[in-house]
Amino acid sequence: MILIWVVLATAICVPVAAAAASPLLAWRGLVYILAGFAGIIALGLMLFQPLLIGGYLPGLSGRIGRRTHRWIGGALVMAVVIHVGGLWITSPPDMIDALTFTSPTPFSPFGVIAMWAIFAVALLATLRRRLRPRTWRIAHTFLAIVFVVGSVVHGILIEGAMETVSKVALCALVLAATIKVMADLRVWKKRATLREESVAPR
Repeated sequence: MILIWVVLATAICVPVAAAAASPLLAWRGLVYILAGFAGIIALGLMLFQPLLIGGYLPGLSGRIGRRTHRWIGGALVMAVVIHVGGLWITSPPDMIDALTFTSPTPFSPFGVIAMWAIFAVALLATLRRRLRPRTWRIAHTFLAIVFVVGSVVHGILIEGAMETVSKVALCALVLAATIKVMADLRVWKKRATLREESVAPR
């Protein structure tokens, strides 16, 4: 039980510490640094989300896990807002290019797609009671996958303050945890089950 928390702490704290020690920060302003670390923290928080919804974290399963999942989801949205807002303050032209998908940097479109995906997840959360549970679950899962993949590719392609090995390890863990929970929960399996039940003899 303790091991999983040790692995989580290591996977998140090591990339943050390595980025904090990067010599590249010496040439950056405070707002830019805060924006960058908001992105790094968001990547770390992403590792918790599939583990929480899958009930894999000791002491955070069931209702507590789902509630924590929602709180971290809100923190993720705030981290993305700080990340994007800080970069907008420091370099509006670059952000305009990124948001209009005209930036020459290969990582920009993935970051923008991930940003819109997490905003859509937040909007979907407010509409949960108005949608059918299955519809909501599939939409939420799809958007979460887009957010995870976009964020991971965005992070991998950026050559910045994050140290390469720890960054790749964190991204790999985020992807592995997401794939694991998708396979275990089988979000789309219910359709087949309902179809089988509808044709079964009574």
